[in-house]
Amino acid sequence: MRLQRRRPAADAAQRLPLPDDMTAPLGCDAVGVPDRLGPLIVPRLPRLGCVYADGTHWWWIVPADSDYALRWPSPARYAPGALVTGTARLIHRPQGTAPYTPPIPLYLSLCRVTGTSPDWSRAVSA
Repeated sequence: MRLQRRRPAADAAQRLPLPDDMTAPLGCDAVGVPDRLGPLIVPRLPRLGCVYADGTHWWWIVPADSDYALRWPSPARYAPGALVTGTARLIHRPQGTAPYTPPIPLYLSLCRVTGTSPDWSRAVSA
């Protein structure tokens, strides 16, 4: 049996476009949060990569598989391949050629603003 990530239907989703002079050697996925949370997360991050807004969500570009063994807290949306529905515009472009926001600081910032404990600090049941 082969497991496969579920992706939005190809006709309803589009990949967030990276600026022409940027490369994504680690692949790219995206993490989206409701737009009301975006401004609360930004000052908590040590480095911002490409950030997009579509009118309802802010999207951060992260390296591919940044969800591996990590459950992003609600209301975050994880988009493999940076495929999102709707039209998003670039609202922050970092200097350099890497589009990434570091995923662990983004995850911890999101936990902080949503009042969620990080997944690894939750009690494990047997």
